[in-house]
Amino acid sequence: MGKLLVLTLLGAGLALIGERLVAIRQRTNASREVRSVEPRSCHLIEGLENGSEDIDMLPSGLAFISSGLKYPGMPSFAPDEPGQIFLMDLNEQNPRVQALNISGDFDKASFNPHGISTFIDEDQTVYLYVVNHPHMKSTVEKFKFEEHSLVHLKTIKHELLKSLNDIVVLGPEQFYATRDHYFTNFFLVLLEIILDLHWSHVVFYSPREVKVVAKGFSSANGITVSLDKKFIYTADVTAQNIHVLKKHENWDLTPVKVIHLGTLVDNLTVDPDTGDIWAGCHPNGMKLLAYNPEDPPGSEVLRIQNVLSEKPKISTEYANNGSVLQASSVASVNHGKLLIGTIFHKALYCLL
Repeated sequence: MGKLLVLTLLGAGLALIGERLVAIRQRTNASREVRSVEPRSCHLIEGLENGSEDIDMLPSGLAFISSGLKYPGMPSFAPDEPGQIFLMDLNEQNPRVQALNISGDFDKASFNPHGISTFIDEDQTVYLYVVNHPHMKSTVEKFKFEEHSLVHLKTIKHELLKSLNDIVVLGPEQFYATRDHYFTNFFLVLLEIILDLHWSHVVFYSPREVKVVAKGFSSANGITVSLDKKFIYTADVTAQNIHVLKKHENWDLTPVKVIHLGTLVDNLTVDPDTGDIWAGCHPNGMKLLAYNPEDPPGSEVLRIQNVLSEKPKISTEYANNGSVLQASSVASVNHGKLLIGTIFHKALYCLL
């Protein structure tokens, strides 16, 4: 009887493991190959060799770019170098990037930037908020942008601001941030992924109040806001969809709809002219997790038009099998110009 019980439990365990492995392959599109789609004019951006994980664009055409992310399970081509913030002016005839100097009481050696968001104050002062992972922890760093440099003003920490991924700032020290995993321990994170627990969430932060405002994500990732500031768009990377959430006066969020994309969607931006969502995506997540330079992860950029309609229009604006661009994480547009960033690889500049 004891042996039969052991065999039964062993069989059930193996069946569960098998089912989970199949589910992970499905969630990561492990069998998908990429068909090339490229705009008429694209070239790699010189000086961005170690990632450009997130990009935030000012209305003026200045683009802030986070680079050098070290993230558990992801490759890094410069593991011993600190991260940087780059600036690119799309108004120039031949735009180039420059690394921004950081001043103030800030540990630049442990700088590990992830998601970023800008905020323009009433006096037109530009602030940059950066999700940072010093020593694999999570903080939000507040910088003031002045004369092509960043002045560090403040480090924001809170017990709810853990395992952060992206951020969208809507007021002075008022922002939403995504928590891509509930756990922070690496092995518990693996268990969370395997079991697909949907414990990830969105947090609202202000100096007076910090609270969870949206729950039930497999892995909440990129986050941004609609042009009219009424809706928050949140990417759920392993669920392959975008959640549209209505913002209320008390900063709470309520679900409106879910847009399924069929690809692993990372960061989101909004076209300042049309309100369309542009999404940096991973067409095959398994190639990202099991990195092989001979068969690298591809890149994909989707555009979602008529977001609030019953049938939003979804189009592929860029796709590559990794021969040019690996592991795209963000796409940002400004008046016919497109920047595509990656987790750990290069970056692309295109004319639409």
